[in-house]
Amino acid sequence: MGIGRTARVVWLIASLLAAQLAAQTPIKVPKNNYTPEQDVELGRQAAAEALKQYPVIKDPAIAAYLDRLGKRLVESAPKELNNPVFEYSFTPINVKDINAFALPGGPMFVNRGMFEAAATEGEVVGVMAHELSHVLLRHGTANATKAQGFQWGQLAGAVAGAVVGGGWGQVIQQGSQFGLGTWLLKYSRDYEKQADLLGSQIMARAGYDPRDLGRMFQTIQKQGGAGSPQWMSSHPDPGNRSQYIAKEAAMLQVASRPPEAADFGRMKGTFAALPTPKSMAEVADAGASGGGGTAESVGTIGEPVPAPSAQFQRIRGGKLFEAEVPSNWTGLSSNNAIKFVPQNGYGSVNGQTAFTHGVQFGVARASSRDLREATRTLLSAFAKGNPELKQAGQPQDLRIAQRSGLGVPLANRSVLGKTELIGVYTTFLADGNLFYYVTISPEEEASSYDAVFERIGRSLKLKDVQ
Repeated sequence: MGIGRTARVVWLIASLLAAQLAAQTPIKVPKNNYTPEQDVELGRQAAAEALKQYPVIKDPAIAAYLDRLGKRLVESAPKELNNPVFEYSFTPINVKDINAFALPGGPMFVNRGMFEAAATEGEVVGVMAHELSHVLLRHGTANATKAQGFQWGQLAGAVAGAVVGGGWGQVIQQGSQFGLGTWLLKYSRDYEKQADLLGSQIMARAGYDPRDLGRMFQTIQKQGGAGSPQWMSSHPDPGNRSQYIAKEAAMLQVASRPPEAADFGRMKGTFAALPTPKSMAEVADAGASGGGGTAESVGTIGEPVPAPSAQFQRIRGGKLFEAEVPSNWTGLSSNNAIKFVPQNGYGSVNGQTAFTHGVQFGVARASSRDLREATRTLLSAFAKGNPELKQAGQPQDLRIAQRSGLGVPLANRSVLGKTELIGVYTTFLADGNLFYYVTISPEEEASSYDAVFERIGRSLKLKDVQ
């Protein structure tokens, strides 16, 4: 071949490559006031909390397989977005909900439920590529930039709480600006579309058909049933998702790739041999009962509990809520709630945690936009650790902090063998999550606490923006 012909061939190849690159949809990186190093710091802190709370799959074959898929995607990411300070990791967790999430700076967690719902390796890879795109485009801190007014300390504290125990415990506990976890880990439809398109481009370069991403989204939606899978609650559908992914795929050339050393079907069999996966409700419940920063006791269970003080103190749950509780009650924070209890009203008896008197405030992920259905799910989570918990009356519609709410009376057998009366009160927050407070007292002391609990309810103010 002559020099002139060789040059023409080289020019033709270069032109074809350039045309391919020009054909793909350009992605505009959002404005961001934070540095990539700060993304990494946030990811480290949140990943450390997630590793403590989630049931990590230790099987070496599964871990190696997921790591291999993740590294292939990272190698296929655009170099101009793949910042060298990012610290990538890919962790499988034994949770049955269909979900995966990536934290700022690189840590990624993939639920067993995602693998079990997928029909092909490409479908799991598609979701991983989508999550990787959020990291590359730095959508978490870009969201915080849009929100404005958040201090770095608030940012660092809230992102850890946003991935554990339903998402809001650290926001309440540390007094951070309410809603910050949403900014970090709940994306806009524009950001979702960006992640879909960039994820499709990364998939093609890694040797996967981007249409698999669209197929996985269809599977996620179908398996949602009456409610939405957890993944969908933080990744809203921009609309026409499968169509625009297919359109993008038509402009891309899928690279050839060598066969995997471990095939997807064999990995599904390995997953099936693992212990039964947990649900996210069970993980959140374990986070609440497993301490997570809660003091072990306030006094001694079984000893006399002093009557509620006639004097009340104003308490705050971060910037989410305010209320009044008796001045002789002590506040206890855990990963997803705050309790206020009198002396000898909370502690351990024969290895069991006993909460006999007081009130608890918390926020949980809503399973439905219907308040009664969302409340039923919350009560089911409570019942898992309290097998004798029974409904003691019909749910009542009421007003909570000047918004529609629901009250449900319950009864339970305490660890001391006594009947305790419990009230669960729920309402929706502006972002769709479920705010609740729970009152509890022994049946024989209920008349002494009715007025106290009524005042707590009347004093409650929710500070989120509606």
